Amino acid sequence: MSKIHVYFMPGMAASPSIFERIQLPSAIFEIHLLEWLLPEKQETIAHYAQRIAKGVIHENVILVGVSFGGILVQEMKPFVKPKKVIIISSVKCNSELPRSMKIAKTTKAYKLIPTKLLENIDNLTKFTFGSSILKQKLKLYEKFLAVRDKTYLDWAIEQIINWERTEIDPEVIHIHGDNDEVFPIKHIKNAIVVKGGTHIMILTKYRWLSDNLPKIMLDNISK
Repeated sequence: MSKIHVYFMPGMAASPSIFERIQLPSAIFEIHLLEWLLPEKQETIAHYAQRIAKGVIHENVILVGVSFGGILVQEMKPFVKPKKVIIISSVKCNSELPRSMKIAKTTKAYKLIPTKLLENIDNLTKFTFGSSILKQKLKLYEKFLAVRDKTYLDWAIEQIINWERTEIDPEVIHIHGDNDEVFPIKHIKNAIVVKGGTHIMILTKYRWLSDNLPKIMLDNISK
């Protein structure tokens, strides 16, 4: 029996190592980890998604994306034609973005974000994983951040704020924490809610994810 190939896309600036504690039954699934590329000049998210999709070398795969990676795997869907798309701690359309991001889009305030400062790892960790991370946890999470390039950070923030998707794809499976401070649950529709899950639950709720992802992945699909 052939295995189901699962491709994981990390969150903004994060390395694939954020998935290191996620375990899926090896007799059924084979895990593949995707990585961020540096964007081309004025590259659209659709074109970028097409480039990342070239790293998917199997058919009938499952795409899993976290945070901005969740947005990206939705954009990859037309190029990959996966069995399933699962997003974690992310959004399915621009109406699920928080009010602060909608205001930033209208006012272009996101252009004022001093991304040069995010090259400082403490600042990038807080910006990416949420500002409430305790100081003793900063060092722990630093290892998960691989992309500190200002061009990439400027591009990624602009793509999130200006994401044009207005219609939710009903095929996308959404897993979301009820305590997500980046994408608050009050704006999220039709998600599998993880109690106590924050924006970094890929790191803190890895046991729940390891226990529940296999069933979610296998529901209503044939191998």
